[in-house]
Amino acid sequence: MWSSFLDRARHRQVFALALPMVLSNITVPLLGLVDTIVIGHLEHAYYLGGVAVGATIISLTFWLLGFLRMSTTGLAAQAVGAGDGERLLQVLARGLLLAWGLALMILLAQQPLMDLAFWLVGGSSEVQHHGRDYVMIRIWSAPAALTNLVLLGWLLGNQNARAPMLLLILGNGANILLDIWFVLGLGWQVKGAAAASVLADYLAMALGAWLVWKTLQARDSRPVPGFWQRTLHLAAFKQLLGLNRDIFIRALCLQLTFAFMTFQGARLGDEVLAANAVLMNFLMFISFGLDGFAYAVEAMVGKAVGERNRAGFRLACGLNLFWGGVVAVLFTLVFALAGEPLIGLITDIAAVRSQASQYLPWLVLMPLAACWCFILDGIFIGTTRGREMRDMMLLSTAGVFFPVWWLAQGWGNHGLWLAMLCFMLARGLTLGWAWWRLEARQGFVGHDDVTRETNDV
Repeated sequence: MWSSFLDRARHRQVFALALPMVLSNITVPLLGLVDTIVIGHLEHAYYLGGVAVGATIISLTFWLLGFLRMSTTGLAAQAVGAGDGERLLQVLARGLLLAWGLALMILLAQQPLMDLAFWLVGGSSEVQHHGRDYVMIRIWSAPAALTNLVLLGWLLGNQNARAPMLLLILGNGANILLDIWFVLGLGWQVKGAAAASVLADYLAMALGAWLVWKTLQARDSRPVPGFWQRTLHLAAFKQLLGLNRDIFIRALCLQLTFAFMTFQGARLGDEVLAANAVLMNFLMFISFGLDGFAYAVEAMVGKAVGERNRAGFRLACGLNLFWGGVVAVLFTLVFALAGEPLIGLITDIAAVRSQASQYLPWLVLMPLAACWCFILDGIFIGTTRGREMRDMMLLSTAGVFFPVWWLAQGWGNHGLWLAMLCFMLARGLTLGWAWWRLEARQGFVGHDDVTRETNDV
């Protein structure tokens, strides 16, 4: 095992999957950063606050359904490892059907969902007004956004990092260009930022469909007689929904903490809300950068489970945990040395810059506390262990985040950031404990599995 860990070819294999995802994932917070820069240079802080609130509501809605990508990645990777072409095609079909059904439900229920969200948000009347303008437009990207989650997960499960990279870079790159054009060029302000995101999601969906079609052609995969009967079998959907239920609860807890940061910040004033929006962009850079290695470990451990390869599973875990830690140190150095100039780049509103600088030290510490939970999440996703992810997230949210915030309320916004730091640390510790317990019991790849090392983990 140790000699395999020192093998450069193994590390290159990690980067072959992780690096394209790191580069493409960075375009996601880069998009948020451009949104913030473009809106942050308008004359009033409530424009930035409105986009922050509206984008948080949309993110909460769509990211709660992130199980569409996660379950698809794990199930597809296991089908690839097992060499089961029909099961691989079934994973895609079931995921798309589920995504389209959920998108229809969101569009039908958009008004009550929006009313509830803005009732919970609070904030000034100006922030509410511009936040509603954003959401009313952005919600129409639901069919494309949810379809893209399935396509992204399926392509990644196929051990193909380049196709997801193209999908993310095109979608987010188009969004950035449209954002600048609509907001600064056409003067559409908050509505322009929302319209740019909608158009970009549909462009990405078109590219994703083409990439999936090319992958199916390369694998010579096509439905065989009885395919749809087996795909639509109730028992199969029940199993998928059970896995997705657990990941949904996990995502609900995660998004609840992020939404609470924004909503509670709104109650502390428009400047604090805007400052937190700036810093949350930094947190998104941390999250999506480390998620590149989380995606890599999802694909690698899923394939190892499909192959029943215990040694390959452990090696994939060790390699990605190591590189996740290295990247976390780099993020910490960047924020420690260049945090102030980055804040100045995002906004020239003096009050917002002053507020953001006060809370910057929390972002310097965040990568070191958070890196482990991202990689461990990937391990549990790739092995489709939804129940353990759910339980550890519930414990971290109800047992750490909200109690810490409650006890630190007197610290104002510092208390919010302390709660987030402790929450990220707790996620890593609890998932690490669950991983150790399952490995001790051979829960990921059991005693009867082949314990061999292969050239392809």
